[in-house]
Amino acid sequence: MGTLYIVATPIGNLEDITARAVRVLGEVDLIAAEDTRHSRGLLTHFNIKTPMFSCHKFNEGKRGDFFVEKLLEGKSIALISDAGTPCISDPGDRLVAAAAEAGVQVVPVCGASAVIAALSVSGFDTSRFAFIGFLPRGKNAVSGLAETLTVVETVVFYESPKRVAAVLSLIMEEIPAADLCICNDISKKFERIYRGTAKEVLEELSQNPAAEKGEYTCVVHLPKTEKAEAVTEEEISLEAQLMDIMIKHDCTLKDASRLLHEANAKLSKKEIYAAMLRVKACLS
Repeated sequence: MGTLYIVATPIGNLEDITARAVRVLGEVDLIAAEDTRHSRGLLTHFNIKTPMFSCHKFNEGKRGDFFVEKLLEGKSIALISDAGTPCISDPGDRLVAAAAEAGVQVVPVCGASAVIAALSVSGFDTSRFAFIGFLPRGKNAVSGLAETLTVVETVVFYESPKRVAAVLSLIMEEIPAADLCICNDISKKFERIYRGTAKEVLEELSQNPAAEKGEYTCVVHLPKTEKAEAVTEEEISLEAQLMDIMIKHDCTLKDASRLLHEANAKLSKKEIYAAMLRVKACLS
């Protein structure tokens, strides 16, 4: 039985490939590549002549059977993506799952990762972080990002050069207190790192004529203190708000209900009355 190697390739600068990756790519029987045309340049540069077959999101299901069959015959295969570590917002996970299910040994050949590279230069607390891939399109693009920041302080995502300004504008509106480290074209010609709030980064981007060159890896950090301050009245139970008003104003529960309705017209009298009854039940 063969071995499936998950081989990380450079995300830009070819000098970032490891000696082990070059050796493995030269020794395996086959290479499964996301885009054979793109990877041909890498193999040519290192004089690697291993046969290469495509394995991308459109053919991974069918082509996976072919690769697993070869692995069971004793052939060894290296899986590579266009850049960085395969299976991280790139195809390959279905092939890995199929190989593992068939009892094939799957071995990582470590190397470049845009996520880790961006985190390493962010200066943020990276003891815990979340990676959420590419954000969805539309006006709710950053809602998932905001939700994740309530769980962990540091979140990483990928963005295209065409959409990055629009996404930063949404972050500026919805998460204005967040600190950002935006890495563009890591290890390539237009490499640049932007730091600051979304507003500050947007201003710097607007002054860079090469801002739409290369992909973006974005690190967003929202400290716990900021998250605590971001909690709105709607996120606090009505019962707690009523009790707080009673204490602050030294008033009755009925008066607290009236004051709450005056302070927040969005709340219906029915909602407040139901909360008042629950508080009354607890106090009795």
